[in-house]
Amino acid sequence: MAGKGILRLPDKRQAGYSGPRKRIAQAKPDAPYSMLTGSVEAFAPLIVERVQTKPQRALFQELLARYHYLGYAMPFGARLQYLVCVSRPRREVVGCLQFSSPAWRMRARDQWIGWDDERRAAALQHVVNNSRFLVLASIRNLASAMLACTLRQLKSDWQRQYGIAPLLVETLVDRKRFHGGCYRSANWIELGETTGRGRMDKTNKRHGERVKTILVYPLVKNAARRLRDGR
Repeated sequence: MAGKGILRLPDKRQAGYSGPRKRIAQAKPDAPYSMLTGSVEAFAPLIVERVQTKPQRALFQELLARYHYLGYAMPFGARLQYLVCVSRPRREVVGCLQFSSPAWRMRARDQWIGWDDERRAAALQHVVNNSRFLVLASIRNLASAMLACTLRQLKSDWQRQYGIAPLLVETLVDRKRFHGGCYRSANWIELGETTGRGRMDKTNKRHGERVKTILVYPLVKNAARRLRDGR
């Protein structure tokens, strides 16, 4: 009726905040966050803190926005975030990890599991994606140690938060930037590569532009069989 001029509707109200959003400048490539060096054993044990409070969230977001090459963005779906600290010579944050909902479809992963589309739709949420990984100190073997201690906590945290037992963790490593050695050192399995399209390329215009290496880590025995067969 408004389109035909029969009545006049009030102007649409703006929803949400429309002012400028806070921008966090990225650090220069040679600007370290932590000056700690040496071997990880000298700083053990590592302390894994799940991000739950407002100060923790602010610190986590700022560290990723400033020091991670992808910055910080709100992940799709479920998520858990962690800060990792050393306990000696003083308590200090040395890393951040984020786990979120898995990729809907990845050929190498899906072939490794062996599931069909119907089974993937039913069991996909038992897969968790390591969507951010940031190491903030030049400590030998820190990255693989961070992965190991965080994964030990992830399984119970994820089930407590979402009521779903995770069976497999996946991650994507930008092969133009990283080798992914810390994942391999922590016994992750390389499955292959993505097509390079990215999550949002629905028209297949970016094929091959952002190829990434797919690595997975089973959290339970026979993870592929359990995802495929449901038992």
